[in-house]
Amino acid sequence: MREKTRYRTKAGTCGALLIVVAMFYSPPVLAQTGVPKYEVDPFWPKLPNNWVVGPLGGTCVDTRDHVFVLHRQEELTEAVLTARDQFAGGAARIKAPPVMEFDPEGNLVNSWGDMKVLGNYLHDCQVDKDGNLWIAAARSGFVQKYSHDGKLLLQIGKSGVFDSSDGTAKGKPLNSNTAQFFGPSAVDVDPANGDVYVADGHGGGNFRIAVLDKNGTFLRQFRLHHTEAEKTIAELPHCMRLSNDGLVYVCDRLANRLQAFDKMGNFIRNIDIPWKNYTAENEDLRKYCHMLWRTFPPCSLLQKIGRGTSAVSVEFSRDQNQRFIYVVNQNQREVDILDHATGQVVSTIGGGTGLFFPGQLFDAIRAAVDSKGNVYVAEDEGRRLQRFKVVGP
Repeated sequence: MREKTRYRTKAGTCGALLIVVAMFYSPPVLAQTGVPKYEVDPFWPKLPNNWVVGPLGGTCVDTRDHVFVLHRQEELTEAVLTARDQFAGGAARIKAPPVMEFDPEGNLVNSWGDMKVLGNYLHDCQVDKDGNLWIAAARSGFVQKYSHDGKLLLQIGKSGVFDSSDGTAKGKPLNSNTAQFFGPSAVDVDPANGDVYVADGHGGGNFRIAVLDKNGTFLRQFRLHHTEAEKTIAELPHCMRLSNDGLVYVCDRLANRLQAFDKMGNFIRNIDIPWKNYTAENEDLRKYCHMLWRTFPPCSLLQKIGRGTSAVSVEFSRDQNQRFIYVVNQNQREVDILDHATGQVVSTIGGGTGLFFPGQLFDAIRAAVDSKGNVYVAEDEGRRLQRFKVVGP
């Protein structure tokens, strides 16, 4: 049986807000035995008061349960910063750094990064068994490996070059057998031998999983598995993670499913991620937003809500058997928890569409899981990282 996770909010919130939330929040049902239940932590993380945070691109967790967050600085223009300064009564506001590291209590313990080096549109990160941080910037032609404290150790692919007919982002994508990419959307490392797997499929460019050795030498590549009946569905490998059982799980985003392959690219199975079109409900939410707040900033963001896709990021629970799979279902504005063996959704995280209360999700782009089962959800247009802590089985 599937459970809709329960959340707590502070008392004293105005009645109008409660009405809006009630309209778009599904009441919980009994949980399947052993399925974790979650509660949002509204005070996590802790950020300096003068930092301005824009869209987030990804999040990942190391072996100490330290959480790394990728921050897309490019949308924080001087005009935006000036507006934030004025909103803060003239107090100077600065961009949050591209990479931020938090301890389990939500304290900022480190931050670093140069956007000119990291690349444009940060999209995914993963920590390897040695504690190094791998980062993929989706509007670049490369992936990078950093030390835990931000020293660049390896770059696979040349800066300013794309795997295209003319080497630019405007050229024809090639999907060539080279260590150069067009739109890397996800990266992971095989702990057994250090092979690097890159989902190269963002932005309508390449549509492959490229595999390279630990030094960045190209080894092989494979595509999503589409049948003849599915040939009209564009291939878009948006996310990717290696599982402990030796498989590679990829988000077949436009087909609203996960696909599992062995490491040589042989197709194993599909896992469909259920969804339904929430366009009508979103229209009602926009009307209420306009009626209650009119020019309140989140209202402009709500205009962007439309039909999304249901398979946007994938992550596994940290137990050896990886009993659960966590999938960002962007269309539903939730994180779906799947039973790994059956592929069935057994629970969800997300308190409805919106930006008004902790626990709501507006535009989740990545979910990561720590060793205790706590889930960290990064939002693009939502511009925040939320922690959903385990409160019981």
